[in-house]
Amino acid sequence: MAPSTATRARPRPVARRARRSKGRHRRLKQRNPLLSLLIEMSTVTVLALVITVVLRLFVAEAFYVPSESMYDTLTTNDRILAEKISYMHRDVDRGDIIVFKDPANWLNEAQTEPGPFRRVGEFVGILPRSGEGHLVKRVIGVGGDKVICCDRSGRITVNGIPLDEREYLLKDAKPSELPFSVVVPPGHLWVMGDNRAESADSRAHMGGPGGGFVPVENVVGRACCVIWPSDRMTMLRPPETFKKPGLKK
Repeated sequence: MAPSTATRARPRPVARRARRSKGRHRRLKQRNPLLSLLIEMSTVTVLALVITVVLRLFVAEAFYVPSESMYDTLTTNDRILAEKISYMHRDVDRGDIIVFKDPANWLNEAQTEPGPFRRVGEFVGILPRSGEGHLVKRVIGVGGDKVICCDRSGRITVNGIPLDEREYLLKDAKPSELPFSVVVPPGHLWVMGDNRAESADSRAHMGGPGGGFVPVENVVGRACCVIWPSDRMTMLRPPETFKKPGLKK
């Protein structure tokens, strides 16, 4: 009888251990919901930041407009979106409004450094870039173009084709008070602000380093729309004059 008694006794401690183990698992599950929630929230936040940074680097980036040089297409403190996808499958074209890195110290005024929180916000894309070291202008000529101001009617010509700039210049504004005749080097751009009388653009830097031309590699993106303030929200499209047959050389 002793062996059979011992055999019956063995399962009891095993069953107790199993019950204790299940109890511990239940207690652990009861302690973890808050931790699980924090882990999930942290994961979602990190993924959102990674996606935002990727979008800023490769898709689009927001900028402040710092001056009146593009008035009234753009005005001071407009928030614009510079998209980067277009230039992955096509070249910068005439009529595009571009955001570009300062090519040769065009911005010679002292630049204020943003604070650390602003820098982080700009880097991850939740705040628009404040414009330090960047400019926004309209492309008038691309590599190989001959751009002249002005013809007998006071118009800028590109490869001998006159531009009708009334679509984006202020009423009665002259295309340029400064006469010029340039041939744009390959891989460069000739840019001008829409507010010609107030824009220190390619014309103002013809005698400086680079001759007033902007390297294509300095282009950050194409300004595709105004996103703020709400009453100025609009898409920015190339004017019809740049679609003229024969404009391309």
